Amino acid sequence: MPTELKAQFHEAMLEIYRRAKSDAGYNATRFLGMVSEQGGYEAARTLIHASTVSDGYTALWERKHLDLTVEALILKPEWHDPFSEVERNIARERLAEYGYDLMKVAS
Repeated sequence: MPTELKAQFHEAMLEIYRRAKSDAGYNATRFLGMVSEQGGYEAARTLIHASTVSDGYTALWERKHLDLTVEALILKPEWHDPFSEVERNIARERLAEYGYDLMKVAS
């Protein structure tokens, strides 16, 4: 991923952290630490390739804010290229499994 695009994605990851805190009342400290340590792109790939959803994903589902998950973020058209079809399919399947309306993200 080009450096500028990587920086933009990192900022998008920080934005979903901020919105989770302000809109959903969820302070995703582990997520923020992961993004800070690994960078947004690598943190997203780590979360997508995990065998189960994270505690943060579950917390956002409970708060009806799956729109603030990494899975929803990578399905936005502007982030298609950096992620593989396999990664986007994992994201789609997880969101669908938890009842998220996939029409909310253009995938």
